Amino acid sequence: MLREIISNEWYTVLIVLSLCILTFAKQVYAHRFSVFLGVVGNSKYLKIYSREKKIIDKFDTLLFLNLIISLSIFVFLSYTTIVEPLPFNIILYLKIALGVSLVLLTKILLERLIASLFTINSIIDAYLFQKTSYKNFIGILLIPVNMILVFAVHPKPSIFFVIFGVLILINLIGVFTSIKSYQKIILHNFFYFILYLCALEIGPYIILYKLFAEG
Repeated sequence: MLREIISNEWYTVLIVLSLCILTFAKQVYAHRFSVFLGVVGNSKYLKIYSREKKIIDKFDTLLFLNLIISLSIFVFLSYTTIVEPLPFNIILYLKIALGVSLVLLTKILLERLIASLFTINSIIDAYLFQKTSYKNFIGILLIPVNMILVFAVHPKPSIFFVIFGVLILINLIGVFTSIKSYQKIILHNFFYFILYLCALEIGPYIILYKLFAEG
């Protein structure tokens, strides 16, 4: 049974916006988009396009915009289902979108800074490209997921926990794919790579866990 149409208006606008962004990316970068869709479990996309080092990649920017929109919708739905039931509020959604954007962008900037300090720019550039690609892929997956959660089913916490597990699995596949693709570079810079992982991959999750556990 569908929810009230009024409560779905903003969801509809945002989901359509995401679809428009993906359609534009597919039209302008048709070949790259088709290769990108096979990024999970296939390193072809990573090997081809990681060589094209650009400060601002228009294709990745489009997919990143979709990621922000789709992930923010999913975060809002998760919060209203697991924590506190709330009607959709565009101001709150925009705050979530801003927060998600700042977290992702700040993390990338810190990662590049540490890479420069440790002089391991080449390996971190490849690693960041892989992570960004898998996050952007998750952004595409979240479009149908959000559509189902908004229009087709009544969300339950158990559904979100399953989705969380799938998203974590995709990220883990990305990490292992990256390590496998660049294992020679990693072995030559193993000590610095471990420091990097502890500082910006494992550390933040430990801090968040302690904050929630103690809170």
